[in-house]
Amino acid sequence: MIRFGLRLAVAGGREALTRLLVIAAAVAVGSGLLLTTLAGVNAVDAQLTRYASIYPSASTGGDADPLWWSTRNDYFHGEQIIRIDVAATGSNTPTPAGIPTTPGPGEFYASPALRELLAAHPADQLSDRYPGRDVGTVAPAGLTSPNTLLAIVGGTPDSVGELPNARQVSDVGDKPALPETTVNLILGVIAGGLLFPVLIFIGTATRLNAARREQRFAALRLVGATPRQISTVAAVEAGAAAVAGTAVGFALFYAFRGRMAGIPFTGMPFFPSDMSLGVLDALMVALGVPVGAAVAAQVSLRRVRISPLGVTRRVTPRAPRAYRLIPIAIGVAVLFFAIGFRPATSDGQTAVFLPALLLIMAGLVFAGPWLTMVGARVMARYASRTATLIAARRLADNPKAGFRAISGIMLALFVTSVAVGVITTIVDNRGPAPVGSTDAGTVTTVFDEKVPSVPDPLFAELRAISGVRSATAIREDPDIMNGGEGGLIACTDLPSAYGRCADGASVIEVPIGLSRWRESASPATVWPAASFTLDELQRLPVGAMVVGTDGSAAAIERVRTVLEVAFPSFWVGPNVPGDFESDFANTLRGWEQLANVIIVASLALGGCSLAVSVIGGLTERRRPFSLLRLSGAPVRVLRRVVALESAVPMLAVAAVAIGMGLLAAHLFLRAQMGYTLVAPQPGFYVIIVVGLAACLAVIASTLPLLERITGPETARSE
Repeated sequence: MIRFGLRLAVAGGREALTRLLVIAAAVAVGSGLLLTTLAGVNAVDAQLTRYASIYPSASTGGDADPLWWSTRNDYFHGEQIIRIDVAATGSNTPTPAGIPTTPGPGEFYASPALRELLAAHPADQLSDRYPGRDVGTVAPAGLTSPNTLLAIVGGTPDSVGELPNARQVSDVGDKPALPETTVNLILGVIAGGLLFPVLIFIGTATRLNAARREQRFAALRLVGATPRQISTVAAVEAGAAAVAGTAVGFALFYAFRGRMAGIPFTGMPFFPSDMSLGVLDALMVALGVPVGAAVAAQVSLRRVRISPLGVTRRVTPRAPRAYRLIPIAIGVAVLFFAIGFRPATSDGQTAVFLPALLLIMAGLVFAGPWLTMVGARVMARYASRTATLIAARRLADNPKAGFRAISGIMLALFVTSVAVGVITTIVDNRGPAPVGSTDAGTVTTVFDEKVPSVPDPLFAELRAISGVRSATAIREDPDIMNGGEGGLIACTDLPSAYGRCADGASVIEVPIGLSRWRESASPATVWPAASFTLDELQRLPVGAMVVGTDGSAAAIERVRTVLEVAFPSFWVGPNVPGDFESDFANTLRGWEQLANVIIVASLALGGCSLAVSVIGGLTERRRPFSLLRLSGAPVRVLRRVVALESAVPMLAVAAVAIGMGLLAAHLFLRAQMGYTLVAPQPGFYVIIVVGLAACLAVIASTLPLLERITGPETARSE
């Protein structure tokens, strides 16, 4: 029977060969995306593993001499620079990843991206921060991404040991950043966003022309074939196309792997070697896709297995019931409950939010057929044209079949709407200082150790920089635990751009950065008086330096360089209020970009799934459509019927999924952070509209087939 099944698949005439090629092409696209997704998860794991090697935990013991290690953060033009200070304590001290030897005092290694910046900008803006000899380039093994800005600076054990967060390490890398359970969780989330549409696409493709195959296999049953033989033939026929498509999918993946790695899906690109497949990944796709195709083919023949005449005894499926909305209602109720009763621990919050979101996701898929049926009945009630009525009646007759091909779109749009809604709101509430504001031109360095005073020559050097407007030392407030602002300053030293003193005050309370959290610096701000005299103020240690500039990049970077050279023991380099926020926002925007990619991919897959479903439906209904044409129905009416059957459920599902996604995002933000949802940027809606329009165009491209396959010869009874 295996040989017979292969013969039917390959030598069954033009129709069989066309079906084989279409299924193989669909499976190739689906399996290629499946491989890309799995490789992307592996790339994220590899990226985070190298990131973990930049921040190793303190570890001693063994035969190796420990390595002094301190990782610090700096900024340049709003981009983060990672600085690692190291010092060897013996001849067999471990070497940081990506460099041949540990640098000595006065030596440093730089990443390729940082070397480009060093060469492209004046020394007083950047390279003066790394005095000494450049001894080489950090290799990819020590970088999280090709555009990572990283410097590994050598020092003595005493100098590095005094730096913030200094520790001794005896093991510096190759520890997995993601445990197996975390990788499984990531895979599960991605499966909800992208893999589900891929699998729907593959399943839809393998069911192509299922009705015609049912009739052919029913004829085989009538001449004596057993159900087991029929199942074997169906599995072989579908498996042959799936095997060919999977092989092409592997070829497509390896052909485009390098280009895919260069796309910053998560905010930064991958190295091509990161986009790799494990043995289990390759086997899962190579074996799982053909097996899944064979199972789908067998499921589509369940009526034939019941009886050889099962294909002629088709009845209207049972209508879905409203109880399918229960999971959605429970999930939304849990999120509402969490607004007033949010658990205190992160584990408790995960135990509330994750099941609620998963309930809504599963509920959308579970309730999809019911929503399709309700929409079809409403469309039928208000139909004013023949095509609309026919399309609505067919959707209402079998809403499960109408929803099957678009279920992946619904789930993907829900997941991405939640992600985009949450990210947009967080970025809006935690974004950088507005361009042109006083905050945007303020450079602040907070000291990690006691600094008795700032020498006058440093003030003179800072004020001599073009673009610098003020330089101020902020003293530490010893009463901060009693509600103080955190810093103290004499009224005579307060720059006018940051406010004014309360009447009668000589010493005032101010924040370390001269502006409160989420409140921009302003000349109208009135700072409260402090209970300290000027003499007491001078005896307090300096907690921070605040330098006001005109906001130009050159002035800001020159100030950073001067402060870093003057105070080399910083934990976070001198920064502008917004550096961290910009870096954080860029990371979130990277994940938002990934969400947009999922939207585009899911809509493309949904359009292809719908196209395959439309083609299958046309071939299955060629005789009824031919009879309608003989009875006088114009071809344009039949085309409108097919278009409405596909487009209306897709558009309705998209609206429901986006609405539920934004609602879930709002409830999550209110419960977790107290934020109110900020509407996504117009680009989000543009992507969706363009994607849906592309889906409609794909569906429209299949409509010319209708006229070719319907006609008097098809309506003829044999």
